[in-house]
This record gives sequence, structure tokens and C-alpha cells, in this order.
Amino acid sequence: MYQQKKREKEQKAKAAKVVVKEIRFGPQTDDHDYDFKLKHAQEFIKEGCKLKAYVFFKGRSILFKEQGEVLLLRFANALEDIAKVDSLPTLEGKRMIIMLSPKKTK
Repeated sequence: MYQQKKREKEQKAKAAKVVVKEIRFGPQTDDHDYDFKLKHAQEFIKEGCKLKAYVFFKGRSILFKEQGEVLLLRFANALEDIAKVDSLPTLEGKRMIIMLSPKKTK
């Protein structure tokens, strides 16, 4: 039992840990803010982290769902050369979320 637990602990320590970074947008995020967040996203992806980008809708801004979806798709399109889309934009409560992960380099 002791040897088995010791082996399991070693395997767990060697396992790759997945880090998920988050980037938050508003439905009316301006170009400069978008570019700034895009630059940070590129750094996160190059480090090998997964990325969770989301648009947070406050109050009545939920009316701009289409704008949020367009913003996230534009974001994913800008990162398509270094990242792949895990899930397309989905609305969960007051957030519209998209998941990106780094592309495997050969």
C-alpha cells in the first residue's frame, strides 16, 4: 500500500498542470482596450496557458448579445495562428464565454 501511494504521488507530481487565464471584456469594449487585451492573450497563449475570454453583461447591456458574440469571434480570429478554439461563444447567465488553447507546435 505504501509503495503504491508513493508511486501515485510521484505520477501526480509529474502530471502537466493546466493553467487557465481569464480575459474580461464589456459589450462595448473600445479598440485600444481590445488591442491591449489581445496582446496579453498572445503572451498567455505563448506561455502555454489555456485562455477563457468572456464578455460580461451588466444590467440592460444583455440586449447587446450580438455585439458580445462578434467581439469574441473577432478575438478568436485574431489569435487563430497561435491558438485553437475549444468552444464557440456560449451564453451562461450574464457571461458569454469562449475557450481557447494553444496550438501544438511540431
